[in-house]
Amino acid sequence: MNKIMIVDDDPELRTTIAEIIEQEGFAVQTAETADQALKLLEKSFFDLVLLDMVMPGTDGVAAIVLITKLSPRTRIVMMTAYASIENAVQALQQGADDYLSKPFKIEALLTTVRKNLQEARFAECAEAVDSDGVFQGLANLLRRRIIILLQQQGNMRFMDLVRALGVEDHTKVNFHLKVLREAGFIEQNEGKTYTLTAAGNKAAACLAYISKSLQTTN
Repeated sequence: MNKIMIVDDDPELRTTIAEIIEQEGFAVQTAETADQALKLLEKSFFDLVLLDMVMPGTDGVAAIVLITKLSPRTRIVMMTAYASIENAVQALQQGADDYLSKPFKIEALLTTVRKNLQEARFAECAEAVDSDGVFQGLANLLRRRIIILLQQQGNMRFMDLVRALGVEDHTKVNFHLKVLREAGFIEQNEGKTYTLTAAGNKAAACLAYISKSLQTTN
């Protein structure tokens, strides 16, 4: 589940935004100041921070740099009632990923949230695919099918995999399993059962995301 933080000194607006986003199935935490937000980020990762520009103490623009340094993968959407091209440019130059002008409609808020989470997911997948080991693991169709099967089934023995893949050449399956093990995508326990590693689960999620994106594009 994606985690989102709302940072705004207006308690009513903070609560309202939190309720809207929670209804969409996201995990939400709130902070009244940038300093409180930084303390939360030290304890836990957040996929997205909705950050007010004007707050007591550390303002939003100054907080962008601090948040980016503390949690580089966290996307930042600047919120401000003082909408202007200058403010938008300033926020983006400091490292914000997007900009939302107050007052905003619920659909505009949710569209911005979804878009930024999707872009973060795509960036994560693109970064993973740039890795030589990941590319080697995903380049072959049969290896991709193995990863997806293990993601769906949880764990499988060798012959169960062979039957599910519909491949007569057992040596070929064994070869691709070896490649996936060496790339760090799968592991085999003492009972000879294959399972996905953390990297394998990440690869499976990326494959599902890319497949869905291609279907949406087409």
